[in-house]
Amino acid sequence: MRPFIPFILALLAVLIPVVYCVLLPLERAFPLTDHGLELHQLRARDRARHARILQGRVGGGGGVVDFSVQGTSDPYVVGLYFTKVKLGSPPKEFNVQIDTGSDILWVTCNSCSDCPQSSALGIQLNFFDSASSSSAALVRCSDPMCTSAQQNAATGCSSQSNQCSYIFQYGDGSGTSGFYVSDAMYFDMILGQSMIANSSATIFFGCSTYQSGDLTKPDKAVDGIFGFGQGELSVISQLSSRAITPKVFSHCLKGDGNGGGILVLGEILEPGIVYSPLVPSQPHYNLYLQSIAVNGQLLSIDPAAFATSNNRGTIVDSGTTLAYLVSEAYDPFVSSITAIVQQSATPTTSKGSQCYLVSTSVAEIFPLVSLNFAAGATMVLKPEDYLVHLGFSDGVAMWCIGFQRVQEGVTILGDLVLKDKILVYDLAHQQIGWTNYDCSLSVNVSITSGKEFLNAGQLSVSSSSRDMLFEMLPTSIIGLLMQILLLKQFQFW
Repeated sequence: MRPFIPFILALLAVLIPVVYCVLLPLERAFPLTDHGLELHQLRARDRARHARILQGRVGGGGGVVDFSVQGTSDPYVVGLYFTKVKLGSPPKEFNVQIDTGSDILWVTCNSCSDCPQSSALGIQLNFFDSASSSSAALVRCSDPMCTSAQQNAATGCSSQSNQCSYIFQYGDGSGTSGFYVSDAMYFDMILGQSMIANSSATIFFGCSTYQSGDLTKPDKAVDGIFGFGQGELSVISQLSSRAITPKVFSHCLKGDGNGGGILVLGEILEPGIVYSPLVPSQPHYNLYLQSIAVNGQLLSIDPAAFATSNNRGTIVDSGTTLAYLVSEAYDPFVSSITAIVQQSATPTTSKGSQCYLVSTSVAEIFPLVSLNFAAGATMVLKPEDYLVHLGFSDGVAMWCIGFQRVQEGVTILGDLVLKDKILVYDLAHQQIGWTNYDCSLSVNVSITSGKEFLNAGQLSVSSSSRDMLFEMLPTSIIGLLMQILLLKQFQFW
């Protein structure tokens, strides 16, 4: 068997370029379109979040960091996507919400006061103990990361303890406080010609010792928040600044069944992805929305309705459940939908929302909607991307417009719109890309020098030095090859 080893090494050298790739399994707590859904509860949840988003900037010019865990009293309408991260030595697993509207990763400390001890989301809550981690270190006031935190968040230092700490108070009355630590974060990584499990890097994150308001409620409790903002304190910025991962991340959120999907620190490749530039110098992922079309017909909307400033614009936010349109755009949008479907569906209202009684598939009678952004990038919405199923009325299905009206301010694209799409946040080139996609399928992922991404039993690879995509071997074969290489390395072969 020894002569077979050079062949394997040569094969892998050709097929697998030098790469860095972090894979995080993504789970959704509950499906969004449950029959018991209450839109007013979702609106209340999102309003609390938007109050914090719209706080804008604080002293020093930094963005407001949103660490709040939010939801409704009904766990089936939480609309929460979360992932698992491993922190500390020995590593401990934490379920943290994926939030593109904030920057910093934080988890609950074991010494936290008034923090929930259980969760109604079907997960076991864990608590971080810096004293029991051999790799943990407290962040001192003189640490450069603490200086950065002071410029970007409500961070301070205790003269007695010389410890970098934070206090966050949110618009809905909830709050959290704690201290910063640096410790190992573990993840699965494809590196060079080997698949390495439990790779690690030292990162800077928060440890919450006190929580109040909605953060204390078990029906919406997770272990913390994973901020995917573009600030220098976010994990994606920390890792990319050390060339551990590329300065880009991607997700694909499943909207059907039990949810789930894909989250990767890297760039998902798909031929249909279109890109649009980010608005510069904004604390959130703000895009230039220019117009809306229904069934290919542009709506009569003053472009000024989508103007961008510190308190206006269009934000992509995975922490918002529904979607929100300024009233200048919302009214013509709903009127156009109603005019198209009123011969096949019965318009009605439910708790202030425009709804329709539909006796057939919504895909057959409701039109496609196009959100048109700068650089010619169009986001095509299927009916399920702007409608919410609210159960039945006299045996007939009721579907309601999931977009909500806001009188002024920010148009927000939440999970209702983002689901069933690949979203690529290319921070290096300051752009966001997207395309409709079945998020139960595998994907191709690339970084600067090449990338493999493992999902659903397939490994695909791309390199910036080549224009072709090579569909790789099944994972069972790859695993066998990796084992052979390891045996060879340790002289067991």
